[in-house]
Amino acid sequence: MVMFMDLVKIPRMDKTEYDQLINEGYISRIAFKGEEYPYIAPFLYVFDGHFIYFLSTKYGKKIQLFRQSPNVAVEIEKFSTDLSNYTFVTLQGHLEQIDEHTEGLAIRKKFVELIKNRNLSKNIVAALGHSPEEPVESIVTEKRSVIWKLVRVEDIVGLKNV
Repeated sequence: MVMFMDLVKIPRMDKTEYDQLINEGYISRIAFKGEEYPYIAPFLYVFDGHFIYFLSTKYGKKIQLFRQSPNVAVEIEKFSTDLSNYTFVTLQGHLEQIDEHTEGLAIRKKFVELIKNRNLSKNIVAALGHSPEEPVESIVTEKRSVIWKLVRVEDIVGLKNV
């Protein structure tokens, strides 16, 4: 006799929980609409409590796909190496390139603070169009990247294992 167990669903996180997850993290994945398949790329991000901001180089497939459709899915996760603890949130929304003259300077400074406060390797700046030999402040002074802001979020799903 075969016995079937009830399907166990992963519990949802509430807004406070997924905001905390977003606030504690700094690496995300963004899925863009591709021609045949989605295109996923990792991004450094900062969260100001209301919006998530991403830095992107000014070249590559992601720029082309952003121009074709700024509608994306963003995923942020945290897990232990043995997967005994895991949480993740996905957000579906719209990327908007921000105006460098209004929000840009403050957001770029937040990225510099993030890199310094988290003691991240200087190699991370290579993903932003800079040489690791350059000071991290070059993110602010030399705009080799664009800043995207996640807006018009239409769906948020946050799940946890506990």
